[in-house]
Amino acid sequence: MTTLVHGSDTLTRDALTVLQPGFVGTTAPDWLLRRIGEGLSSVGLFGRNIAGPEQLAALTARLRAERDDVLVAIDEEGGDVTRLEVKQGSSFPGNYALGRVDDVELTRAVARELGRRLVQCGVDLNWAPSADVNSDAENPVIGVRSFGPDPDLVARHTVAYVDGLQGVGVAACTKHFPGHGDTNVDSHDALPRIDVDLATLHARELVPFRAAVAAGTKAVMSAHILLSALDPRRPATLSPQILTGLLRQELGFEGLIVTDGMEMRAVAATYGIERGSVLAIAAGADAICVGGGLCDEDTVLRLRDALVDAVRTGELPEERLADAAARVRALAAWTQAHRARGAGSVPGAAVQEGTAPGTDIGLVAARRALKVTRGERPHTPMTGAPYVASFTPVANFAVGDETPWGVAAELERLLPGTETGSYGESSVDAVLAAAGERRIVAVVRDAHRHPWMIRALDGLLAARPDTVVVEMGLNEAEPRGALHIATHGAARVCGRAAAEAVVGTGA
Repeated sequence: MTTLVHGSDTLTRDALTVLQPGFVGTTAPDWLLRRIGEGLSSVGLFGRNIAGPEQLAALTARLRAERDDVLVAIDEEGGDVTRLEVKQGSSFPGNYALGRVDDVELTRAVARELGRRLVQCGVDLNWAPSADVNSDAENPVIGVRSFGPDPDLVARHTVAYVDGLQGVGVAACTKHFPGHGDTNVDSHDALPRIDVDLATLHARELVPFRAAVAAGTKAVMSAHILLSALDPRRPATLSPQILTGLLRQELGFEGLIVTDGMEMRAVAATYGIERGSVLAIAAGADAICVGGGLCDEDTVLRLRDALVDAVRTGELPEERLADAAARVRALAAWTQAHRARGAGSVPGAAVQEGTAPGTDIGLVAARRALKVTRGERPHTPMTGAPYVASFTPVANFAVGDETPWGVAAELERLLPGTETGSYGESSVDAVLAAAGERRIVAVVRDAHRHPWMIRALDGLLAARPDTVVVEMGLNEAEPRGALHIATHGAARVCGRAAAEAVVGTGA
């Protein structure tokens, strides 16, 4: 039952302040504006909220007309996870490509340009970068979102990314603490468990987070994972030992602790979102992220009232909720001060490739990240329109299936008449029949995790040895094909760089 509380009550305002909800639509619904007026301090944006840069700038301006210090957050990692360009594909390669190049100044420049575009649209908190060390190549949810499997490499690029974002006034939210890389379960679906000793955690998972804290990251996002060496009972998001003991006290982090999405099954299936949110704030979290799936007013009211009730019953100390709300307001004040100083460009400017100084940095990075391996058979650049066969795995929730990927669109631009088809576990014969006499470009994503993709590639190469293979996920499988191109990510610019390599025009 909903508890009736007065809109001006301090406790109610604090409960609203710690929520970071989402909503449906490309304009702000009345209920959201009303709750902002009552104390809601943050709003999370997803792909469903974005039609273009001008629309997004108008949306954020409308939110701030209601409250000028509202935090507008987004999950914009670049690479495979993009919300700004959810319908087109990102103008920036993701972390794995940047880690492959291993040029921290390039990473800093990419993050700075991405941050500049966010500022133009009125977004001031980015739930990025991922500081996870991708130590398990079978990981179904991190993968190319990580800078790589080496803790020191991940640490130095995490620091560069944080510097780039925050240098233009966008608060970085380093995630997923204390590290989601050594998992083979997606926390959107179930609770991952990491059973390594403390020495391993400190030497691997925690290295990038220590570096990010030292670099001044404004926020850290918790992971819904169970680390038995730290807390054998509760996932990190709900664990006082991990959020307060480790992150606050041992690592010395004083910024905002944000939860990963509370509707994710790793938490929601066991605790429910109301109790999960109360436990998270009690454990040391300051902001509850919700809205990827549950994105309506009822969700906000349920979480608000659960927090208020927990304080009134003594389950949640009032001072803990007040401290969490104060940290949200402190971050809002930091971002507001940056806006007042005119950080970034004018809101509403275009957020498309080729419109501003430095805007090509994403393509530069994507080209540098390519790894091209020639097979034993001589390869000649394609001059005629090929057939592109894309072998498509099931997308994880973080990446989603809205964002296009591959090389077909870019090859069509370079070689008009290019045709394409998408295949699951289909027979090689179907590809050969569709291709006819055209040369084949086979596009895969994480082929090492999908034996059916390996079988399909082997079958294609047996029939057509001149096939070009483009790997757009983790580059773990053995190179195969007359030409094997590893892009280290599936961003639009990665597809463009690969297409240039196919036709022999790469920079």
